[in-house]
Amino acid sequence: MIRENKVVDLAFTLKSEEGEILDQAEKDDPFVYLHGFDQVVPGLESALAGLKVGDQKKVEVSAAEGYGEIDPSLKVIANRSQFPKGVELEVGIQFETETPDGDEVVFTVCAIEGDQVHVDGNHPLAGQKLHFEVEVLNIRDATTDELEHGHAHGPDGHGHEHLH
Repeated sequence: MIRENKVVDLAFTLKSEEGEILDQAEKDDPFVYLHGFDQVVPGLESALAGLKVGDQKKVEVSAAEGYGEIDPSLKVIANRSQFPKGVELEVGIQFETETPDGDEVVFTVCAIEGDQVHVDGNHPLAGQKLHFEVEVLNIRDATTDELEHGHAHGPDGHGHEHLH
């Protein structure tokens, strides 16, 4: 049964409110995560708790329990001079920076108007209701290493990084 400190192999499809497929993991290449370590959005993790191998479930996750509501303070206009020299700026590129609080935030360039660069630090799925279809493929106890590292290790030593 899925509970804290269990490593779970999951096949899933994530769709938007409009039914567009946003992400998925197939049975032959499942998403592997360590339950109870914030590796999946809170609304999905709580819905998975208690499921067993073979269980299938449709889960609707609100924005608040998914990637959060849109935070207007993360929509910023920067000056081109604030970016390193030689960096090709174009719409859609992403970069990571540290906030004054010390949090790492990934920003996406949304628009460029002259020297003004519009960037957004919200997750691309912030403010959206998420629709998951999941199937539990395997459940096992986490190893000591996995518990120390806070994530599942796949056959090659590390797991996939979906859903985060």
